Formats: sequence, structure tokens, C-alpha cells
Amino acid sequence: MSGATTAMSQIAVEPPSIPVDVVAHEVSAQFGLSGTLAPLVSEYDQNFSMTTADGPRYVVKIVGTIEAPASTDFQIAALLHLEAAGLEHVPRIIRTRAGELFAYIECDGVNHRLRIVTYLDGTLLRQSGANPLLARDFGRQLAELDLALNDFSHAGEERPLIWDMQKAADLRALGVHISDASLRKQVDSVLRTLKSQVLPLLAGLRHQVIHNDANPENILVDRSGAVSGIIDFTDMIRAPLIVEVAVAAAYLRSDGADPVQLIAPFVSGYHEKCSLEDQEIGLLFDLVRTRLAMTISMLYWRLSARDADDPYRQKTLQGEGGATRFLQALNSLGKDAFLERVTQELALP
Repeated sequence: MSGATTAMSQIAVEPPSIPVDVVAHEVSAQFGLSGTLAPLVSEYDQNFSMTTADGPRYVVKIVGTIEAPASTDFQIAALLHLEAAGLEHVPRIIRTRAGELFAYIECDGVNHRLRIVTYLDGTLLRQSGANPLLARDFGRQLAELDLALNDFSHAGEERPLIWDMQKAADLRALGVHISDASLRKQVDSVLRTLKSQVLPLLAGLRHQVIHNDANPENILVDRSGAVSGIIDFTDMIRAPLIVEVAVAAAYLRSDGADPVQLIAPFVSGYHEKCSLEDQEIGLLFDLVRTRLAMTISMLYWRLSARDADDPYRQKTLQGEGGATRFLQALNSLGKDAFLERVTQELALP
């Protein structure tokens, strides 16, 4: 129950709410940047996009109280590691006037960490939509990110996280909020399968730091239809590498007759750059369903825990409503057919 309790407390915590003029003043004073600030919807933090008069854009992040300092340091260190590795298409850290990696901003007697990173151009994958060609490129880009993170470690990587798939079975306690009895049963079945059949096998697979949230809100696409950026490293964690693939695949949802038409080329593109082991591929079906079960559990909890006009609640409803349909589509397809489609794609030249 401890994992579920942590999940509930994290969802219930509101992000900071510092007036825009105060944020603008501190950004100018401590980072030497000025421009127009526009709010961005966020789960735990208070975020803004910032457009300067001379053109460059940035993301201003005020870290919420739910995030431990070690977790913030972890994210910063990872971005610095990726910069040193020469990886493109990820944000860069902006330092303060004094050369520090972050500053502080006060709100109601609490000092919050104030961070700034570069703003990456592109259209959100959620807005552009995916196709098999883009899905394959997405797989390649995510694999390159993971290869760059392969030798990265940090004290903050082992942390309690609401979206840690290794702890997803704890979310069974949230099932009471799923009003549809049939759906509640499906979700519970997936989470029980994870605990009894999948987790014992995951323990023996390769682990590393992963992004852990490559969803369509965090993937940018350029005008040519190629992936141009991967953003938001808030949910990074050390986990089995195949979890990275499963998380992203869970958001490549198709309403057509073939629910794997985007997942199969995505996995193939990933495998092209970072070869997946047979046992990892064999667990992919259950892991994709686990992420969907987590999403559904969290969605129904948010419905009960947040006000009707809560911005993050509204955004979640819009973005995650398809998780139920996709879980049901995968259940109808079955594990054998899923794996057959994926492995067929891996065999293509």
C-alpha cells in the first residue's frame, strides 16, 4: 500500500502558483533573461515558455515541493551528460549569471528551485499525429537517447516515482475509483499479471537510466515529419531498458484494424539502433498493457481528486481517454498475435 499511498499524495499536491511578474523579475535578476512568459500545464511544477525580444525561447521551470532536491539534481546531471555526449534534440541547461545550474524563488515562505532550459522547436507528436515512417524514426531517436544514457548514473536515480512501472502493482489500490466494473477487472488482471509473471523476469534484464515518459506530449516533430526533440525528463528513473520501449509504445495507439501498426515499426526502429534481446521482446506485450493500466488507474483517481476545472485534469482527460480503448484492443488481439507482428517487423530489411 505504500506505493499507492505515495501515488495518491503526489497527485493531490498542487504545483506552485507564483505570479508571472514575480517569476519574470527573478528570471531577469538571476539569469539575465527577459521576455514574454506563457504558462504551460504541468502536473507538479509551475512551468512557462519564455520568448525573448531577440528571438531565443526558453522553458522556465519552478520545481514543486513534491520533488526532492536529489531528483532535480538527477535531471540536471542527465541533461549535462547528454550535452557532453553530443546528443542533439534534447534541452540544454541555462546557467545563472553566477554560473549556477539553478536559482531559487520564494513563494509563501517556501524556496523553490528555479530552472531554465532551452526551448526546442517543433510540433508535438500529439498534434502532428504518427504514421509508420515517423514511428520508426521515433524508435531510432529514443534508442540513441538510451545509448547516450547507458553509462550515466546518479544518486537520484533510485527514487519513489508515481510512474515507476516496477511498482505498478501497488496501483491496484486505486481500482476502487474505476467506475466501470468490466474495465476495473481488466486493469486488475493486468497488474496482477505484472506482479506474478513479469516482475520476476524483469529483475534479470539489463537496467539503466531511462527517460520513462516518451509520450506524444514530450516528442517533437519537424516539418519534414522527423522527430526533432525529446523533452521533459521529470520522470527519469533507473529501470529495465525494455520499460522505455513499452512506455513509448503504449502511446502509439491505433484505432484501425491493426492496433500494432505503429508499435511494430517503432520497436523495429529502436532495435535497429539498440538491439533488443529476445526475452525483452517477449515481455513487451504485458509491459505495454501495464502502462495502459497505470494510465487508466491514475486517470480515474484524478477524476476523483481534482476539481472539474483543474487544468491538468482537463489535459489528462483529453490525452488519455484512448487508453481504455487501446487496452481493450490489445486484449482482443492477444499476446501471440502481438509478438508475431512485432517480430515480423524486426525481420524486415
